[in-house]
Amino acid sequence: MSNKTFASVDEYIGAQAGAVQLVLRRVRNAIRQAVPRADETISYGIPTYKLDGRAVIYFAGWSEHYSIYPTTSRLSEALGSELAPYATGKGTLRFALADPVPARLIARIAKLRAQEVAQRGAAKSRVKRSRSSSGTRR
Repeated sequence: MSNKTFASVDEYIGAQAGAVQLVLRRVRNAIRQAVPRADETISYGIPTYKLDGRAVIYFAGWSEHYSIYPTTSRLSEALGSELAPYATGKGTLRFALADPVPARLIARIAKLRAQEVAQRGAAKSRVKRSRSSSGTRR
């Protein structure tokens, strides 16, 4: 992957090597089916899916693998051993291009991340309402 700036996810995937494109299309489809309301965009130079302006999940293609971001402690607790073969670093799941795309797992990750983001957004809204009703400013 180059340092090129991409205008769309289609452009991002199209810039990858042929074999990588096929895999990334499958990853993209799994995410889009799991979180159909998500806005598809490019953020930090990679495909990003957002709900209500908040990033839910990112993916990126590399020469030997593709990655899904972010992983959280809540996600790790929920999916535990299913993620173990893919965890490679803080906040990253790394999948080998040579292996079949675990579409069901990726869909579950996307759904759980969407729930996390929605709950975090709701919690922030409650705090804002509480502060505004109490007269406290930030």
